[in-house]
Amino acid sequence: MLNIHNLSVSFQGEYLFKEVSFRLGAGDRVGLIGKNGAGKSTLLKIISGDQEYDSGQIAKDKELRIGFLKQDLDFEHGRTVIDEAHQAFEEIKRLEDKMEKINEQLATRTDYESESYNQLIQDLSEITHQYEIIGGYNYEGETEKVLQGLGFEREDFDRLTETFSGGWRMRIELAKLLLQNNDILLLDEPTNHLDIESIIWLESFLNNYAGCVMLVSHDKMFLNNVTNRSIEISLGSIYDYRKPYSEFIEFRKELREQQLAAQKNQQKEIENTEKLIDKFRAKASKASMAQSLIKKLDKIDRIEVDEDDNAVMSVNFPVSVNPGKVVIEAEHLEKSYGDKKVLRDVNLLIERQSKIAFVGQNGQGKTTLAKIIIGEIEHEGKLKLGHNVQIGYFAQNQAEYLDGEKTVLQTMEDASNEKNRTKVRDMLGAFLFRGDEVEKKVKVLSGGERNRLALCKMLLEPFNVMVMDEPTNHLDIKSKNVLKEALKNFEGTLIIVSHDRDFLQNLTSRVYEFRDHKIKEYLGDIDYYLDQRKLLDMRAVEKSEKAKPSKKKEETEEKRSFSDQKEIKRLKNRLSKTEAKITKLEKELKTKDKQLAENYEETVTKPDFLNNYNVSKKKLEKLMAEWEELQLDLEQIS
Repeated sequence: MLNIHNLSVSFQGEYLFKEVSFRLGAGDRVGLIGKNGAGKSTLLKIISGDQEYDSGQIAKDKELRIGFLKQDLDFEHGRTVIDEAHQAFEEIKRLEDKMEKINEQLATRTDYESESYNQLIQDLSEITHQYEIIGGYNYEGETEKVLQGLGFEREDFDRLTETFSGGWRMRIELAKLLLQNNDILLLDEPTNHLDIESIIWLESFLNNYAGCVMLVSHDKMFLNNVTNRSIEISLGSIYDYRKPYSEFIEFRKELREQQLAAQKNQQKEIENTEKLIDKFRAKASKASMAQSLIKKLDKIDRIEVDEDDNAVMSVNFPVSVNPGKVVIEAEHLEKSYGDKKVLRDVNLLIERQSKIAFVGQNGQGKTTLAKIIIGEIEHEGKLKLGHNVQIGYFAQNQAEYLDGEKTVLQTMEDASNEKNRTKVRDMLGAFLFRGDEVEKKVKVLSGGERNRLALCKMLLEPFNVMVMDEPTNHLDIKSKNVLKEALKNFEGTLIIVSHDRDFLQNLTSRVYEFRDHKIKEYLGDIDYYLDQRKLLDMRAVEKSEKAKPSKKKEETEEKRSFSDQKEIKRLKNRLSKTEAKITKLEKELKTKDKQLAENYEETVTKPDFLNNYNVSKKKLEKLMAEWEELQLDLEQIS
């Protein structure tokens, strides 16, 4: 599908990577990993054709379609969400325009017997057939399915894209990309703007994707659930193994230990040989033997150990002063933006040294409540901070507040005071900004480096309550591990908004779920919350609310006869089997549609192709009718 050979890229005289080679094939789901600034995003841009490279070759199949989720978006103003998502179907939209023009002519012309009128009918027939083959009658349903999977509600479809935040616009771009049916998908941190439910939906989508996926992500659980191969960029080299992230890391560790042991044994052998050479050199009778040993030594292939970049930031969050027992108290808190109600009748009591996670779909009020707590936005109801409470706040877009024209050092010095100005360089060193790196301008830093700088800047002010909104966005996995450990050791109060399941595990002792303008408390970490909800995935949270039976209904359930229970089970089994058959048949038809779209004339001449194609379509119609009937029967008996 795509071959990369001896690819080299340098930046300001230093190689990001040098003479790296690998191949991408169908079914590969590659996790591209490495520290911030290692060159992951650069490699994606090179593969997509958006960036030049110094040397090497990239060979790819003809007509190879590559989709790339970029971080910079360029939407046309005036388009709705659904219109923007439909831009993924260029060929379908082109055929729709043709059909519309022909239909207009057929409606206005009266020369029904003319040759040109007859030609229009033939053209319309051919275009309609082509339109059906490439999915013209299905694309609207597919679009709605993907948009809803990424967290959009039906009422959002007709809203203009410019009314959404950058994170939601990124979701629209991701939806377009997933709908394009590309051969290779390149995704640069796709989970950064997604909530847990949407992340799990995306995992499922990518696991069923037929093409190749290469993604940059610092979400360890997402990488483990999606990838079957890992490519790490480290110190200018790559390490490529067909293993998901955690297995890859363990394998690399074991391999390096084996290399070190083998190198140690070889070094002993070399030292012994060198001693013998020195011994034999002194005697004329042994001179030939010494020369023989020297030749033997020259022929030895020296064992090299894979270089490993173990530099990690050093973080410690000291508590400024000891606050009172209750640090935050809210009663009947409410917040609306115009007609849109975000929070309704929220009551909250947070005690000293609590560690709390805010979870839930985007737009449910997590960031709003965080901003109310720090006093950034007005609200209705009562909010009271306890005695001696000093709040440190890390905003979701904290890095965007940094001045791109300032250097790293200037950013810190301008935010410091007389007491801590002398410590600025040491603090930057702890966050991996060392030597000349402090003279870099903020605008050239990677997303992860900006986040590290924002975290470092946060430490210039004293606090005993920390409110953090998505602090792990753009941070590499090693940095996230260090941050998590520092937050575990923080002796103050922590409130954290995050969608990173791995990061939240064993970090907080309480979870607040935001849903339907209210919050609900769970006494445990993220795993406990998921377990309590009896979920296989977070999407079921919403469904379970709608399906929750009333007390009266529960009593009816208990009285239901055994025969009814048995019939429900039988219908559910049949429904499940029918759905599996439909899914299989739809995949087969999609493959055939693709063959027709790519080479219509050659495909239709294949023996029995069209006959089998039509049989499959009729079979699918029959199965859909059967599914409908089963669904109605199940609803009736339930």
